Amino acid sequence: MTDLSGSLPALVTPFKNGAVDEDAYQRLVERQIAAGSSAVCPAGTTGESATLSHAEHRRVIELAVEAAAGRVPVVAGVGSNSTAEALGLAKFAEEAGADAMLCVCGYYNKPPQAGLIKHFTALHDASRLPIVLYNVPGRTVVSLSVETIGVLSKLPRIIGIKDATGDLARVALQRLASGPDFIQLSGEDMTAVGFNAMGGRGCIGVTANIAPALCAKMQKASLAGDFDAALAIQDRLAPLHDVLFIETNPGPVKYAMSALGLCSAEVRSPLCEPGETTRRRVEAVLEGLEGVL
Repeated sequence: MTDLSGSLPALVTPFKNGAVDEDAYQRLVERQIAAGSSAVCPAGTTGESATLSHAEHRRVIELAVEAAAGRVPVVAGVGSNSTAEALGLAKFAEEAGADAMLCVCGYYNKPPQAGLIKHFTALHDASRLPIVLYNVPGRTVVSLSVETIGVLSKLPRIIGIKDATGDLARVALQRLASGPDFIQLSGEDMTAVGFNAMGGRGCIGVTANIAPALCAKMQKASLAGDFDAALAIQDRLAPLHDVLFIETNPGPVKYAMSALGLCSAEVRSPLCEPGETTRRRVEAVLEGLEGVL
Protein backbone atom coordinates (compact mmCIF):
# COMPACT_ATOMS: atom_id res chain seq x y z
CA MET A 1 0.00 0.00 0.00
CA THR A 2 1.23 3.50 -0.82
CA ASP A 3 1.77 5.48 2.38
CA LEU A 4 0.82 9.08 1.72
CA SER A 5 1.34 11.68 4.41
CA GLY A 6 2.83 15.11 5.00
CA SER A 7 2.84 17.90 2.41
CA LEU A 8 1.70 16.74 -1.02
CA PRO A 9 1.52 19.85 -3.23
CA ALA A 10 -1.26 20.17 -5.78
CA LEU A 11 1.00 21.33 -8.59
CA VAL A 12 0.10 24.18 -10.92
CA THR A 13 0.50 23.57 -14.64
CA PRO A 14 2.73 26.37 -15.96
CA PHE A 15 1.96 27.73 -19.41
CA LYS A 16 4.09 29.67 -21.86
CA ASN A 17 2.38 31.36 -24.79
CA GLY A 18 -0.64 29.13 -24.27
CA ALA A 19 1.21 25.79 -24.19
CA VAL A 20 2.37 23.67 -21.25
CA ASP A 21 5.82 24.89 -20.20
CA GLU A 22 7.49 21.50 -19.81
CA ASP A 23 10.85 22.79 -18.59
CA ALA A 24 9.24 24.98 -15.94
CA TYR A 25 7.01 22.10 -14.85
CA GLN A 26 9.89 19.76 -14.20
CA ARG A 27 11.78 22.49 -12.37
CA LEU A 28 8.77 22.88 -10.09
CA VAL A 29 8.77 19.16 -9.32
CA GLU A 30 12.49 19.30 -8.54
CA ARG A 31 11.91 22.28 -6.24
CA GLN A 32 9.25 20.38 -4.32
CA ILE A 33 11.46 17.35 -3.80
CA ALA A 34 14.39 19.49 -2.67
CA ALA A 35 12.13 21.28 -0.17
CA GLY A 36 10.97 18.07 1.49
CA SER A 37 7.52 17.55 0.00
CA SER A 38 6.27 14.00 0.51
CA ALA A 39 4.71 13.56 -2.94
CA VAL A 40 3.57 15.57 -5.96
CA CYS A 41 0.05 15.73 -7.34
CA PRO A 42 -0.15 16.69 -11.02
CA ALA A 43 -3.27 17.41 -13.09
CA GLY A 44 -5.71 18.28 -10.34
CA THR A 45 -7.86 21.36 -9.78
CA THR A 46 -4.85 23.61 -9.19
CA GLY A 47 -3.27 22.08 -12.29
CA GLU A 48 -6.24 23.31 -14.37
CA SER A 49 -7.05 19.78 -15.49
CA ALA A 50 -10.51 20.83 -16.66
CA THR A 51 -8.99 22.92 -19.47
CA LEU A 52 -6.10 20.66 -20.42
CA SER A 53 -6.54 18.69 -23.62
CA HIS A 54 -6.37 14.91 -23.26
CA ALA A 55 -2.87 14.95 -24.72
CA GLU A 56 -1.75 17.71 -22.35
CA HIS A 57 -3.25 15.95 -19.34
CA ARG A 58 -1.33 12.80 -20.15
CA ARG A 59 1.86 14.72 -20.84
CA VAL A 60 1.68 16.51 -17.49
CA ILE A 61 1.47 13.15 -15.73
CA GLU A 62 4.46 11.92 -17.75
CA LEU A 63 6.47 15.03 -16.87
CA ALA A 64 5.80 14.58 -13.16
CA VAL A 65 6.77 10.91 -13.25
CA GLU A 66 9.95 11.66 -15.20
CA ALA A 67 11.01 14.48 -12.89
CA ALA A 68 10.18 12.65 -9.66
CA ALA A 69 12.18 9.62 -10.87
CA GLY A 70 10.92 7.46 -8.03
CA ARG A 71 12.12 9.80 -5.29
CA VAL A 72 8.61 10.69 -4.12
CA PRO A 73 5.22 9.25 -5.07
CA VAL A 74 3.31 10.81 -7.95
CA VAL A 75 -0.43 11.00 -7.24
CA ALA A 76 -1.89 11.64 -10.68
CA GLY A 77 -5.18 13.45 -11.14
CA VAL A 78 -7.44 11.32 -13.32
CA GLY A 79 -10.81 12.82 -12.46
CA SER A 80 -13.49 13.58 -15.02
CA ASN A 81 -17.24 14.13 -15.21
CA SER A 82 -17.31 11.08 -17.50
CA THR A 83 -16.53 7.65 -16.08
CA ALA A 84 -15.25 6.46 -19.45
CA GLU A 85 -12.84 9.39 -19.70
CA ALA A 86 -11.62 8.86 -16.13
CA LEU A 87 -11.00 5.19 -16.91
CA GLY A 88 -8.85 6.19 -19.88
CA LEU A 89 -6.81 8.59 -17.77
CA ALA A 90 -6.45 5.99 -15.02
CA LYS A 91 -5.11 3.44 -17.48
CA PHE A 92 -2.62 5.97 -18.81
CA ALA A 93 -1.49 7.01 -15.31
CA GLU A 94 -0.75 3.39 -14.46
CA GLU A 95 1.17 2.82 -17.69
CA ALA A 96 3.11 6.07 -17.22
CA GLY A 97 4.39 4.96 -13.83
CA ALA A 98 2.28 7.02 -11.42
CA ASP A 99 2.14 5.66 -7.87
CA ALA A 100 -1.49 6.50 -7.07
CA MET A 101 -4.50 8.27 -8.53
CA LEU A 102 -6.47 11.27 -7.29
CA CYS A 103 -10.07 10.92 -8.43
CA VAL A 104 -12.56 13.77 -8.13
CA CYS A 105 -16.32 13.38 -8.05
CA GLY A 106 -18.15 13.60 -11.36
CA TYR A 107 -18.66 17.34 -11.64
CA TYR A 108 -21.59 19.05 -13.43
CA ASN A 109 -23.62 15.82 -13.72
CA LYS A 110 -24.62 15.91 -10.02
CA PRO A 111 -24.62 12.12 -9.64
CA PRO A 112 -26.43 10.58 -6.66
CA GLN A 113 -24.45 8.68 -4.05
CA ALA A 114 -25.23 5.40 -5.82
CA GLY A 115 -23.78 6.84 -9.01
CA LEU A 116 -20.63 7.93 -7.19
CA ILE A 117 -20.19 4.43 -5.77
CA LYS A 118 -20.60 2.99 -9.28
CA HIS A 119 -18.11 5.51 -10.72
CA PHE A 120 -15.35 4.93 -8.17
CA THR A 121 -15.88 1.18 -8.11
CA ALA A 122 -15.36 1.11 -11.88
CA LEU A 123 -12.09 3.02 -11.46
CA HIS A 124 -11.02 0.66 -8.70
CA ASP A 125 -11.74 -2.45 -10.71
CA ALA A 126 -10.00 -1.17 -13.85
CA SER A 127 -6.63 -0.29 -12.30
CA ARG A 128 -4.04 -1.70 -9.93
CA LEU A 129 -3.09 1.76 -8.62
CA PRO A 130 -4.15 2.95 -5.17
CA ILE A 131 -6.95 5.52 -5.32
CA VAL A 132 -7.35 8.70 -3.29
CA LEU A 133 -10.90 10.00 -3.53
CA TYR A 134 -11.27 13.76 -3.92
CA ASN A 135 -14.24 15.54 -2.37
CA VAL A 136 -14.46 19.22 -3.33
CA PRO A 137 -18.15 20.16 -3.46
CA GLY A 138 -17.32 23.83 -3.96
CA ARG A 139 -16.14 22.84 -7.44
CA THR A 140 -18.22 19.76 -8.25
CA VAL A 141 -21.53 20.69 -6.51
CA VAL A 142 -22.01 17.05 -5.50
CA SER A 143 -20.39 15.82 -2.28
CA LEU A 144 -19.32 12.35 -1.21
CA SER A 145 -21.12 11.54 2.03
CA VAL A 146 -19.26 10.07 4.98
CA GLU A 147 -21.34 6.93 4.52
CA THR A 148 -20.49 6.63 0.82
CA ILE A 149 -16.79 7.04 1.54
CA GLY A 150 -17.17 4.37 4.20
CA VAL A 151 -18.57 1.97 1.61
CA LEU A 152 -15.84 2.78 -0.92
CA SER A 153 -13.08 2.47 1.68
CA LYS A 154 -13.85 -1.23 1.94
CA LEU A 155 -12.44 -1.70 -1.56
CA PRO A 156 -8.77 -2.67 -1.13
CA ARG A 157 -7.21 -0.08 -3.45
CA ILE A 158 -9.28 2.91 -2.30
CA ILE A 159 -6.84 4.00 0.37
CA GLY A 160 -7.79 7.57 1.24
CA ILE A 161 -9.60 10.84 0.68
CA LYS A 162 -8.60 14.39 -0.12
CA ASP A 163 -11.21 16.32 1.83
CA ALA A 164 -11.58 19.90 0.61
CA THR A 165 -14.84 20.58 2.45
CA GLY A 166 -13.16 22.49 5.29
CA ASP A 167 -15.45 20.62 7.72
CA LEU A 168 -13.23 19.23 10.47
CA ALA A 169 -16.10 17.25 11.98
CA ARG A 170 -15.98 14.98 8.96
CA VAL A 171 -12.49 13.79 9.92
CA ALA A 172 -13.75 12.24 13.15
CA LEU A 173 -16.87 10.82 11.51
CA GLN A 174 -14.82 9.35 8.67
CA ARG A 175 -12.48 7.62 11.13
CA LEU A 176 -15.52 5.88 12.58
CA ALA A 177 -16.88 4.97 9.14
CA SER A 178 -13.63 3.92 7.47
CA GLY A 179 -11.25 3.08 10.30
CA PRO A 180 -7.99 4.70 11.44
CA ASP A 181 -5.94 3.18 8.60
CA PHE A 182 -7.93 5.04 5.93
CA ILE A 183 -5.73 7.97 4.86
CA GLN A 184 -7.39 11.35 5.31
CA LEU A 185 -5.66 14.28 3.64
CA SER A 186 -6.80 17.87 3.90
CA GLY A 187 -7.59 19.73 0.72
CA GLU A 188 -7.68 23.11 2.45
CA ASP A 189 -4.51 24.83 3.60
CA MET A 190 -6.00 27.08 6.29
CA THR A 191 -7.35 24.20 8.39
CA ALA A 192 -4.59 21.66 7.68
CA VAL A 193 -3.11 21.67 11.19
CA GLY A 194 -6.52 21.22 12.79
CA PHE A 195 -7.28 18.49 10.26
CA ASN A 196 -4.21 16.54 11.40
CA ALA A 197 -5.14 17.05 15.06
CA MET A 198 -8.46 15.36 14.29
CA GLY A 199 -6.74 12.35 12.74
CA GLY A 200 -5.58 13.52 9.32
CA ARG A 201 -2.22 12.60 7.86
CA GLY A 202 -1.34 15.55 5.65
CA CYS A 203 -2.46 18.07 3.07
CA ILE A 204 -2.74 18.15 -0.70
CA GLY A 205 -2.46 21.89 -0.74
CA VAL A 206 -1.98 24.98 -2.87
CA THR A 207 0.28 27.01 -0.59
CA ALA A 208 3.09 24.46 -1.02
CA ASN A 209 3.53 25.76 -4.57
CA ILE A 210 4.87 28.95 -2.95
CA ALA A 211 6.29 27.79 0.41
CA PRO A 212 7.12 24.09 0.03
CA ALA A 213 9.71 23.89 2.79
CA LEU A 214 7.51 25.64 5.35
CA CYS A 215 4.53 23.47 4.46
CA ALA A 216 6.66 20.33 4.76
CA LYS A 217 8.03 21.43 8.14
CA MET A 218 4.55 22.31 9.40
CA GLN A 219 3.21 18.92 8.38
CA LYS A 220 6.16 17.09 9.93
CA ALA A 221 5.69 18.94 13.22
CA SER A 222 1.94 18.37 13.41
CA LEU A 223 2.24 14.68 12.54
CA ALA A 224 4.85 14.33 15.29
CA GLY A 225 2.45 15.92 17.77
CA ASP A 226 4.48 19.14 18.10
CA PHE A 227 1.55 21.48 17.63
CA ASP A 228 3.36 24.47 19.12
CA ALA A 229 5.88 24.31 16.29
CA ALA A 230 3.18 23.59 13.72
CA LEU A 231 1.08 26.54 14.85
CA ALA A 232 4.07 28.88 14.77
CA ILE A 233 4.55 28.01 11.09
CA GLN A 234 0.83 28.17 10.43
CA ASP A 235 0.74 31.69 11.85
CA ARG A 236 3.44 32.70 9.39
CA LEU A 237 1.58 31.07 6.49
CA ALA A 238 -1.99 32.14 7.33
CA PRO A 239 -1.85 35.41 5.35
CA LEU A 240 -0.54 33.46 2.35
CA HIS A 241 -3.26 30.80 2.67
CA ASP A 242 -5.79 33.62 2.73
CA VAL A 243 -4.54 35.68 -0.19
CA LEU A 244 -4.19 32.70 -2.52
CA PHE A 245 -7.95 32.20 -2.47
CA ILE A 246 -9.34 35.73 -2.73
CA GLU A 247 -9.88 35.01 -6.42
CA THR A 248 -10.43 31.67 -8.13
CA ASN A 249 -7.55 29.23 -7.71
CA PRO A 250 -5.02 29.00 -9.37
CA GLY A 251 -5.05 32.64 -10.48
CA PRO A 252 -3.47 34.11 -7.32
CA VAL A 253 -0.98 31.28 -6.78
CA LYS A 254 0.24 31.50 -10.37
CA TYR A 255 0.66 35.26 -10.01
CA ALA A 256 2.65 34.69 -6.81
CA MET A 257 4.83 32.14 -8.58
CA SER A 258 5.46 34.56 -11.42
CA ALA A 259 6.50 37.21 -8.88
CA LEU A 260 9.03 34.69 -7.52
CA GLY A 261 10.32 33.92 -11.01
CA LEU A 262 9.10 30.31 -10.96
CA CYS A 263 6.77 30.34 -13.95
CA SER A 264 4.42 32.64 -15.84
CA ALA A 265 1.10 33.83 -14.43
CA GLU A 266 -0.82 32.46 -17.42
CA VAL A 267 -4.08 30.63 -16.76
CA ARG A 268 -6.47 29.00 -19.20
CA SER A 269 -9.67 30.72 -20.24
CA PRO A 270 -12.34 31.04 -18.91
CA LEU A 271 -10.11 31.72 -15.90
CA CYS A 272 -8.20 34.98 -16.00
CA GLU A 273 -5.22 36.46 -14.22
CA PRO A 274 -6.08 38.24 -10.95
CA GLY A 275 -7.00 41.90 -10.84
CA GLU A 276 -4.78 44.70 -9.63
CA THR A 277 -6.12 44.70 -6.05
CA THR A 278 -5.39 41.01 -5.68
CA ARG A 279 -1.95 41.38 -7.25
CA ARG A 280 -1.02 44.10 -4.77
CA ARG A 281 -2.23 41.96 -1.85
CA VAL A 282 -0.25 38.97 -3.07
CA GLU A 283 2.88 41.11 -3.41
CA ALA A 284 2.46 42.48 0.13
CA VAL A 285 2.21 38.99 1.60
CA LEU A 286 5.25 37.81 -0.34
CA GLU A 287 7.24 40.79 0.94
CA GLY A 288 6.30 39.78 4.50
CA LEU A 289 7.71 36.30 3.87
CA GLU A 290 10.92 37.50 2.24
CA GLY A 291 13.84 35.45 3.46
CA VAL A 292 11.79 32.40 4.49
CA LEU A 293 10.46 31.21 1.13
